[in-house]
Amino acid sequence: MKVVKFSLLVAMVFTTSLFASAASAADETAIKSKLTNMLGLEVDSLADSPIPGLVQVSTNRGFFYVSDDAKYLVQARILNIDEGMRNETEAAYSDLRIEGVKEMESSAITFKAKNEKHVISVFTDTTCGYCRKLHKEVGDLNDLGITVNYLAFPRAGLDSQNYQDMVSVWCAANPQKALTDAKAGNDVATAKCANKVAEQYLLGQKLGVNGTPNIVLPDGSLIPGYQPAGMIAQAIEQAE
Repeated sequence: MKVVKFSLLVAMVFTTSLFASAASAADETAIKSKLTNMLGLEVDSLADSPIPGLVQVSTNRGFFYVSDDAKYLVQARILNIDEGMRNETEAAYSDLRIEGVKEMESSAITFKAKNEKHVISVFTDTTCGYCRKLHKEVGDLNDLGITVNYLAFPRAGLDSQNYQDMVSVWCAANPQKALTDAKAGNDVATAKCANKVAEQYLLGQKLGVNGTPNIVLPDGSLIPGYQPAGMIAQAIEQAE
């Protein structure tokens, strides 16, 4: 009798496990379907969130949190009270930024430090006033051992003259000079080539960039705006 009861118990646990797995899969399908078909978001990945009952979703428009039943969408920052108000959302973004800028490294316009200690990635726009101000300090950053990798983020979007102008910069015979000229307000000769300006812009949106300049530090943290060269160097040191 005990053997029979034990067998029944095992069967019940196994069946419950199957139902739970099926429900979980159904929830993931519902989440992806709703975000894609109803909201037009492209879902890259789903992961457990720090808050029970919510799923962390990485999309082409950044991070969102969705209830297990796919009924509620939350756009927020999750702070861990027990860990000194640690920003769990920012921590997840940091990992994503490190991976993303590394993938775009070969297509960046680079101003390399002679004695390189650190590398930062800057989402930039040629028409942005604060981007131009930051660019005037690239030499100072290089002197501090900081290499600058520029990634394109045409604020006006991919159907704009702004985008076409940035393609011309990235496709110029000397991209560094073309970028410097453009940031000085000078015209850049029209040029076309295989480029990743659009991919860099989309990456920025995915990483939570919504303006320029946005500076990604080596640890994946983000400075959302202009900072003087000395302050950037200090932020890098504090993040180490």
